[in-house]
Parts: sequence; structure tokens; C-alpha cells
Amino acid sequence: MIKKFINIVIFFFSIQSTELIAKIENKIVLKVENEIITNFEIKNKILSLLMISGQDITQDNINKYKKEVLNLLIDNKLKKIEVSKYNIKKNENKVNAYLKTVTSDPSVLKKQFSENNLDFQLYLDEITIEFMWQDLIYKLYSKKIDISKNTIENEITEYVNNTSSIEEFRISEFEILFENKEELEKKIFEIKNEIKEIGFEEIALKYNNDFSSPADSDLGWINSKSLAPEINKVLNEVQIGEITEPVIKQNSVIFLKLTDKRTSKKENIDMDKLKKSFINKKKNEQFDLYSKSHLSKLRNNSLIEYK
Repeated sequence: MIKKFINIVIFFFSIQSTELIAKIENKIVLKVENEIITNFEIKNKILSLLMISGQDITQDNINKYKKEVLNLLIDNKLKKIEVSKYNIKKNENKVNAYLKTVTSDPSVLKKQFSENNLDFQLYLDEITIEFMWQDLIYKLYSKKIDISKNTIENEITEYVNNTSSIEEFRISEFEILFENKEELEKKIFEIKNEIKEIGFEEIALKYNNDFSSPADSDLGWINSKSLAPEINKVLNEVQIGEITEPVIKQNSVIFLKLTDKRTSKKENIDMDKLKKSFINKKKNEQFDLYSKSHLSKLRNNSLIEYK
């Protein structure tokens, strides 16, 4: 039976100091099926995001992120429930690798959590669930990934025949979801201001909550032709070190920074590497669509109750 998804508006954190924040009673805010979300979890999530991204812990920043954080926690609970149904195992290697992109010394990060009265284990649990979710999506949909060899070969042939050199971009990115156009315009305005205030990398660290890529947002060197046309276009419109205009997709918006670019001669093209980049791009696009679709179904068919 399809259950009604309840939109929740969070109203707590009407407080004026971090000292009072730490004293919030650990009450249940809502239930996601058989899982609960408490005041403490939401507080922990908001303050850890602010701490890791280097932002000030102020009432304005808390208010700014509380709705977004609640949605992230709801999704994480839905993913936790779903992975448990399929007996997906924890992948500590992926978790540890991710932590190393956040900090060179995880023990220092753990100490920072402790000094700020935050629960480091909640942070680890969330990362763990996200990687288990990735493994679940691979398990469920890997056989459905359809990469046409002929299409890849034709694209590569066309690319090689129509270029005298190969252009590569080194980029950083983060992506956010939105529900409607009004919310999108407001969110873009807010994020642009955040980037001006504290920098692209710090904001990317905060928004890269799916843990699907390194926390520092650096995607490394990417062949320009393996990128989507709209992304290629905006990258060609900026100089090294600049941030592109946001790229709006169906339910999300991507923020990009061009950190470097280079051009190689046609005869120096590594065909095996080029082919892999084209294939990986198409695979990632399909896995991303399956992941979003699967999570959307869970949201629409799960009971979420405000307490």
C-alpha cells in the first residue's frame, strides 16, 4: 500500500548561542518507518557540517541549513532501511578512504568532534550507510547498465577525426537537489553568496553529502569530450580559477570550478584511456539515474511521521 509522504517543516533551534544548542534535549522529531530522527541528530549534523566546512556556528547558519539537513537525514534513514533488506555489508575501506580526503589524520577530526560536543560515530554511520547504498545500487542495477560498444566506438572515432588536439579540464564540483523553481532560484542565490564569503572548496565539502566522490570535490583531469555538452560549454566560458554559471538539470543544479586545463597533440592521445573515460561517463550517468529513481520511490512509499 502506498503511504503518504509527509512534508516536514522543522521549527526548532530558535536559540541564540552554541552553549544552548549543546543542551538541546534529545527528543524524537520524526519517524521514518521504524527509524527515528532526534533533535540531537539534527543538531549534530548541522554543526558538524559547519565545523568541517570552516563556517561560523551562528544562528543564521543554523537556520539556513536546518531544512536541508532534515531532508538529508530522512534520505539516510530510508537508505539504511533499504540496505538492511538486502544484507549489504559495511565497506570500511571506502569509509577510511573517504575520511582521508576530509583530513590527513582522522584522529584529529575525531578530537574536533569531541571538543565541540559532537558525536563522531553518527558522522561515521552516515558515511557508512551512503557507501552501502552505492553497493546496493550496483547490486540491483549493474546488469541493467547498457553501454553500446558501437556508440562508444562511433563517438571516439568522430572525436579523433574532428580534432587536432585533445583538451582536458581539471575541475571541482558539487551538486544540490531542488524541489521547485522558486526554491532553486533562492538556493542558487544563497550558494553564490556562500562561495563569495568562504570559498568554493569549503562549500563543496558541505554539499558533497552523498560521499560518492572525494570530499575535496576535485574530479581530477577529465577529457572535455567525455563531459556533457552543457558542462563543456560553461567550462569553456571561464578562465582557470573561476567558477562557472550553475548547470541546471532536471532535479538538481551543479556548481563547477575550473582549476586547470591542458591541451595535448592528437598523436599523443591514449586511446585506451579515452575509451575508458567515455564508458565511465555513461556508466556513472546511468547509475546516478537509478540511484535517484530508487530513492524517490522510497520517499513516495514510506511513512514519515512528525512527532
